[in-house]
Amino acid sequence: MENILAVHIHAANIHDTKGGCYVFAKAMQKYPSIQAGCADEGYRGTFKRLIEAAFHVRIDISRQIKPKFEVLPKRWRVERTFSWFNNSRRLSKDYEINTVSEKNMAMISHLNTLLNRL
Repeated sequence: MENILAVHIHAANIHDTKGGCYVFAKAMQKYPSIQAGCADEGYRGTFKRLIEAAFHVRIDISRQIKPKFEVLPKRWRVERTFSWFNNSRRLSKDYEINTVSEKNMAMISHLNTLLNRL
């Protein structure tokens, strides 16, 4: 259903692979029954090692994107989520100053997406 399990907003000077660890830790805290996760090639190093060591969860890395169009399994869910965020006017640009309000706007935007599906 492409539901968001956790959101973590961090400063721009933190690399996404480290920020991804925070998100996955939050998701594991809320949902300890998670058995696997998926990520793209950029997360194959630090993120994969840290998550597999800390939580004993398998991380599947999707293969590199080719120049021609190809639908990659599970990757489209992440890309659609970012697309839905961009449909929200408050999230299309960096209007928020506080990370807490940015996180709340992300959750409100996702809630709006879910309600529109009903």
